[in-house]
Amino acid sequence: MKQKTLWMCAAIIILCGASVITCCSSNDNPSEQTAGYIPKAPDYGDPTMWVTADGDTDGTGADIFYVVSTWEDDWTTADGKVCHYADVWNAEHRAHMANLEMNKVVAYMSPGNRFFAPFYRHTTIQAFMTNSEDTVYQRTRLSMGDVCEAFDRFQTLRDKTRPLIIAGFSQGGLAVVELLKHIDDETYSQLAAAYVLGYKVTEQDMRECSHIRPAEGETDTGVTICYNTVKDVKYVLPLIAGSDICINPVNWRTDATPATLHDTITITVSPEYHVLVATNYSASEYPPFRGFLNVGDIHSCEPWLYSECLAKNIAVRAREWKKKH
Repeated sequence: MKQKTLWMCAAIIILCGASVITCCSSNDNPSEQTAGYIPKAPDYGDPTMWVTADGDTDGTGADIFYVVSTWEDDWTTADGKVCHYADVWNAEHRAHMANLEMNKVVAYMSPGNRFFAPFYRHTTIQAFMTNSEDTVYQRTRLSMGDVCEAFDRFQTLRDKTRPLIIAGFSQGGLAVVELLKHIDDETYSQLAAAYVLGYKVTEQDMRECSHIRPAEGETDTGVTICYNTVKDVKYVLPLIAGSDICINPVNWRTDATPATLHDTITITVSPEYHVLVATNYSASEYPPFRGFLNVGDIHSCEPWLYSECLAKNIAVRAREWKKKH
C-alpha cells in the first residue's frame, strides 16, 4: 500500500505541467469575487495539495474524489486585509481540513478504494451564515473553480476503466453538484455514484444538468445520492437543506418507510420536505454552532452517522457499475 500511495503522489507531480480546460473558472481577481484578500491559488501538481490513500489492494475498487466542507472563519492578514477563503498554503488551514474531516473520511471510504481529496480555497462560514443564496454563490465561485481544476487533474491521473465516485459534505456537497454540471458526458459515463452529503439538490440543478439523476434505490448507477438530517421538519435550513430530492442511506428508500440505525435510531424520509427525520437520537455530540447549525437540524452528523452505510453502498454501486462496463 505504501508503494501505491507513493505512486499516486508521484503521478500528481508529473501532472503539474498538464493542460486542463475547465468550465469552472478559478478567477483570482478580487473585484470579480469579493472585496478583501485572495489567497494564492493551489498548485495541484504539488502533493501537498492533496490527501490521498490507496486501500485497493487487488485493483478492483473505485476511485473516490472527495471534497471537504467548511473549516475556516474570516481571517485577517498581517497588513489588515480580511480574507473570506481558506489559504491552502497555510499549514494550519490544511491541518483543519485534514485532521477534522478528510482523514476521518479516509478511514471508512478508502478501504478497498483509491481516495483523493484536494485542499481548496473553501469559502469561510460567514458566507453561509448570511443565509443569502447570492452571497454564497458569489463567494464560492472561486472555491468551485479550485475544485474543478483539482478534479480535472485527478481525471488525467486515474485509470478510467475504474468506477468513479464523487462525494462531498456541506460546502463539499455544493461542490459535488457543481462538478456534475462541469463534467462532460464521457466522464459522466464513468460515474458509479455522486454523494451530496448535507447539502441540497434542487429542481433547477436537475433542469440545468442531465448528469444529476436522483438515486431510486441501493444499486442504481450514474445517480446522485442526497440527504440532510433533522430532528423535525420545522428545523429545515433552506439555504443548505432545501432539497428537492432525498434518499434514506439506511434502507435506500425514497418514501417514508422507516429504517433502524445502530439498533435504536429511526431514520425516515419526509417525502414532503425531502429530508431525513431522526428520532430517538439526541445528537448531543453535535452542539449548536453559533445558533446557525445543529439547532434542530443535525447538519454535522451527515458524513459520520451513516458512515457504515455509505462505505457499504460505495462498494455496491462500484460493483454494479462494473457489471455494465
